[in-house]
Amino acid sequence: MKRPIPAFSCALLATACLSVMTSAAQAAPQADSQLTVPSAIDSSRRIIRPAGAAAQSTNTAQPEQQQDVQRIAQQPAPSASVAAASADPETTVRRYQPPQVNPLADTGLDLSQGQLGNIPAPTTSVSDISFVETVLIPQTTDNRGNQLDVSLLDDFIKDVSPNARHYPPNFPNRSQRYNTREKIKVLSEWIEPYASAPNASYEVLLRAAKLNGMGRNLDLGSDYAVRASTYVANAITLQPNSGEANFLYGMMLTEGGGFKEGKKYLDRAVAQGYTEAEQSLAQSDLLSDNRSGALERLRQLKLRLPNDPILDQQIKLVEDGKFYIWDIPAPDINVKPVS
Repeated sequence: MKRPIPAFSCALLATACLSVMTSAAQAAPQADSQLTVPSAIDSSRRIIRPAGAAAQSTNTAQPEQQQDVQRIAQQPAPSASVAAASADPETTVRRYQPPQVNPLADTGLDLSQGQLGNIPAPTTSVSDISFVETVLIPQTTDNRGNQLDVSLLDDFIKDVSPNARHYPPNFPNRSQRYNTREKIKVLSEWIEPYASAPNASYEVLLRAAKLNGMGRNLDLGSDYAVRASTYVANAITLQPNSGEANFLYGMMLTEGGGFKEGKKYLDRAVAQGYTEAEQSLAQSDLLSDNRSGALERLRQLKLRLPNDPILDQQIKLVEDGKFYIWDIPAPDINVKPVS
């Protein structure tokens, strides 16, 4: 037989269930707070305790952690310099400082006074010292004070003329031939604005003619041949009785095939006492199928200049049936590369 449940019993049961649910809801945040990750301050200032202290209850440890946090908060923050020093107290920053050299006062390190005293000291000597004479020439015919320093130019022409002034040019090796070609390019480009001026001086024109004539012999192009003949012709206009200018023009014409045109300029140079013009006349005779005339001219010149070793070699070339009297062993030169 079933008995009915009184109304006050149902109300009591509902009240008990509500109380249990409320206590569970309040306990959940506390459990979650105990399982959360410690704060940044707690992890950086973690206190290590003995193993026995770890067995204490959570309720006892939590107030101690709160006290540690309060003490840390009350301490003043360390300065940046202290923090850097405590992070790595032995760190030293070194920067390379180039040595301060005084070229007027510093004389170098004396190795003999240091730990290298037993090492023999090197010895040096200077020999074959040469100087380039300073040469200044007028830039124009009016001589208004403008001058050109042609010291290095004249020194170069003097060195390479025996190798490149006549055709065919002759060099001891390919390197010297190449260096000479490149140097002629640079120097002829430098003097070109002065030589092409309408009032260019005789001295400027003569040097430009020499450079471009050697450039023609070294196969630098037809422009060099045209400029060489133009400049030397202008130089003869300024000084018609110049033995050197007449020789250069006559040599360029005869070695280029203009035997008749060049002979009159070579004759003028011979009349002025220019010896090399007679050698060019012998070369012109040889290329004009007048071998006997060329040989006779060279022999007569040898009688006047018995100590000239080049004449002996040229006479031998003609006697051997050769056609170029300047095809002789070239003197050794040392032309530096263009920098």
